Amino acid sequence: MQTAKILIIDDDIDLVEVMRITLESAGFEVVDAQEGSKGLEKVTNEHPDLVILDVMMGTQDEGFHVAYQLRSNPQTADIPVLMITAVGQETGFVFDKDKDLDYLPVQEFIAKPIDPDLLIETVKKNLGF
Repeated sequence: MQTAKILIIDDDIDLVEVMRITLESAGFEVVDAQEGSKGLEKVTNEHPDLVILDVMMGTQDEGFHVAYQLRSNPQTADIPVLMITAVGQETGFVFDKDKDLDYLPVQEFIAKPIDPDLLIETVKKNLGF
């Protein structure tokens, strides 16, 4: 199996650990950061193949700002970004990749609580595995 490095940017340490165990069991290398600015540093230093990004960290929309910064930097613009959130459940927000990509520059949203099989399937799909 081809190995890929996944960067998880999320301030929920317990959720990060669950995702780490899930992804490592599927053969992925996992690094993490607990806030957006540290995540952006890790993108530069670690060169991940994919980023899993939480919406709400220090602020309710910190993840959106990180996604915009990743997309606006030519060195990181092509890294797939999966956004994890409970926002849709709380607000009724639904992401439509065809219509909303300019507004929310991520490949997909994954709802919390995260289903481990869905997480692995979504990561593999976005890495082209």
